[in-house]
Amino acid sequence: VQLQASGGGLVQAGGSLRLSCVASGRPSITYGAAWFRQAPEKEREFVASVDWSNGNTRYANSVKGRFTISRDAAKSTVYLQMNFLKSEDTALYYCAGNSQLPSESMYDYWGQGTLVTVSS
Repeated sequence: VQLQASGGGLVQAGGSLRLSCVASGRPSITYGAAWFRQAPEKEREFVASVDWSNGNTRYANSVKGRFTISRDAAKSTVYLQMNFLKSEDTALYYCAGNSQLPSESMYDYWGQGTLVTVSS
């Protein structure tokens, strides 16, 4: 599976962005997909995940109520809608497959990352 993330950019605090990640190739995403992020000089951390079959979601406490993960199985695409962005959301955002769990060790496939910068 190849994962291609897009949608990052520069946004003011309080603004919104939507990230997209398209999966291609074989094997396809079957269990789930997730977004992780890595801020400068910090370790990569879990943001959100989605069950590919039923759409159930899981979020890190830091983004609950502000971010929404979703998937379009027909398009092999996972989205991350980010609202009410804060400066601490600034990071390189990675999409990953093929799991629903919040641990990066459970993911075999990773996108290249898309940079989100939130200015205060």
